[in-house]
Amino acid sequence: MTAQTFKTPSGETMVVLSQADYEALVEAASEAADAAAVRSFKERIASGEEELLPSAMVDRILSGENPILVWREHRGLSARAVAEKIGIAPSFLSQIENGKREGSVETLKKIAKALGVTLDDIA
Repeated sequence: MTAQTFKTPSGETMVVLSQADYEALVEAASEAADAAAVRSFKERIASGEEELLPSAMVDRILSGENPILVWREHRGLSARAVAEKIGIAPSFLSQIENGKREGSVETLKKIAKALGVTLDDIA
């Protein structure tokens, strides 16, 4: 990498690079940022803060299936168990999962907590 430096009239040092050198620096910075993101994700996986999900589960959510139902089944929980844990009727949870009723934000927060996910994961 070759660089030329010069001082501006105000005393600031400026560096001039070839376009190829500049593009190589941009690429290296991008790769470093990607590597840092991967390290951070691996640390969150190891700490239990993040989890890997089966593609079939993701496909179900992306195809429009209710995320609460998908997460509940992924966790191996019955509707009755989740409903009892958060203090609602199993029929109400079923109606939320089937899109017949909307739960309040507080109810959705309780459901998310019972499933071990964030509100964003089920909303």
